[in-house]
Amino acid sequence: MKAKIIEDADVVTYVVVCDPGDEAVAVLTQFARAERLEASQVTAVGAFERATVGWFDRAAKQYRRIPVDEQCEVLSLIGDVAEGPEGPSLHAHVVLGLADGTARGGHLLEGWVFPTLEVVVTEAPAQLRKVIRPDLGIALIDLDRSES
Repeated sequence: MKAKIIEDADVVTYVVVCDPGDEAVAVLTQFARAERLEASQVTAVGAFERATVGWFDRAAKQYRRIPVDEQCEVLSLIGDVAEGPEGPSLHAHVVLGLADGTARGGHLLEGWVFPTLEVVVTEAPAQLRKVIRPDLGIALIDLDRSES
């Protein structure tokens, strides 16, 4: 494990409200790139008309896609935005509530908003860098390459 203290009073908080039909991952990634976010925490509540979550398969080094082909409540969405190889990169996990009271969760691959998704994005005054880890097959925050 690695940890790094990040302190500064210059925290900026955004509220992003997605419209019906928006694809949440694309919209939030576009927002992060437009605002040049580098070290953000993301939380959200709302609902999707359908979504796809993922479970990371270590052996295959990729996400197994788990479709949720029904309206679902976003019970919890948490994640971060950090600088990646192609610019700011969203990494979010979600728990979705289904009509029968069960839940599905995992890495948010896509979520089609209906009727809304209310997102709070808190940008810290630190730069976090994601680095591709070929041994794992994904990009992870590398504190050794981050600045405070």
